[in-house]
Amino acid sequence: MVTHSHLKLVVVGGGAAGFFSAIAAAESNPKAEVFILEKGPRTLAKVRISGGGRCNVTHACFDPRQLSQRYPRGARALIGPLTRFGPAETVSWFDSRGVPLKTEADGRMFPVTDSSQTIIDCLMDAAGRSGVRILTATGLDTMTKREGGGFALELSTGARMDCDRVVWAGGGCRSEGHPAVALGHSLVPPVPSLFTFHIDSPWLRELPGVSVPSVQLSVPGTDLKERGPLLATHTGLSGPCVLRLSAWGARELHGLGYNFPLKINWLPDGSRDAVAQEIQSRRETSGVQTILRSRWAPLPARLWEQLVANAGISPETKWARLARPQILELINLLVGTELMVRGKSMNKEEFVTCGGIPLSEVDFKTMESRIVPGLHFAGEALDIDGITGGFNFQAAWTTGWIAGQAIGSAAH
Repeated sequence: MVTHSHLKLVVVGGGAAGFFSAIAAAESNPKAEVFILEKGPRTLAKVRISGGGRCNVTHACFDPRQLSQRYPRGARALIGPLTRFGPAETVSWFDSRGVPLKTEADGRMFPVTDSSQTIIDCLMDAAGRSGVRILTATGLDTMTKREGGGFALELSTGARMDCDRVVWAGGGCRSEGHPAVALGHSLVPPVPSLFTFHIDSPWLRELPGVSVPSVQLSVPGTDLKERGPLLATHTGLSGPCVLRLSAWGARELHGLGYNFPLKINWLPDGSRDAVAQEIQSRRETSGVQTILRSRWAPLPARLWEQLVANAGISPETKWARLARPQILELINLLVGTELMVRGKSMNKEEFVTCGGIPLSEVDFKTMESRIVPGLHFAGEALDIDGITGGFNFQAAWTTGWIAGQAIGSAAH
């Protein structure tokens, strides 16, 4: 019989959710032995590269229901957990450990140092102070239930370890040989989320670095539609609007093999009729000006130049001289440029998946399996993913803290 004070707890995965689980468990039960198993050579790899090396810790949205709407998968299940440990608690957690956060104009929150190393140091320090033992280059190969309770673990090093409770925080990208599946869990097949679009259009390739503050993107034949900033790149399109569309459409776009038409409304604040009226107004009031000389705000000059050329209009053409077919084509391009997407790239080095353990198989009060008592889940192990902006880290802190609290207070 294992008593409360002699618990041996194992967290699989040395990322954000794994560290938060281990620290919460060790702090809630100082007598427990807590281990982190990380199959890679170093821990917190995603934390290091996130936010361009600044670490987008969370988002300044403090209403759980509103916050939950930023998760294409997991919105309903997260409302309760976010009420217990949301962005306010995250800010307080780091602040109390000497790491204040700041809020940027778009709501993203970063350490005031603008360095992910600050977050890594904080987590490593908290783990060290609470007695968490970290084993790198040590993965979990198999996990079996012991007769008297708890688990027997076979590690990638060839070693064997017995423990009372396990938090699987090992990410959602392992589809074959998942230890939880061997114990009866199912798995929603993982597919990428948060990716940029490859587009082979020659004129678009002329615009790397050009950004537009607000466009509307849609995928014809689907209900997918997003609005926000857009960035042209050497390979196609990126920016918050593309990343959000890829998150909400992760499964659908995977099903299309990442080959699909993309429609861009460059002027989402105006209707087609309003655009037609503006062109007519320019013909009447600026008729002697060349089209290129009177750029259409807020479109960047280089983009405007390419749209005009694509409408079959020469650079010297004056507004008053526009032919009706040219006007119609310019309107079509301004409110509905259609391009073909031919593949994807991950957003910088960040890798987010949707998929993992189905949410119906987990009790979100404790993050414990409904199928395997003593097994808990956190972070990307679950079929939860957020749009870009600090939401994926918040899901990691939230589910990690709840899982850690639960295993730390467990008794057998």
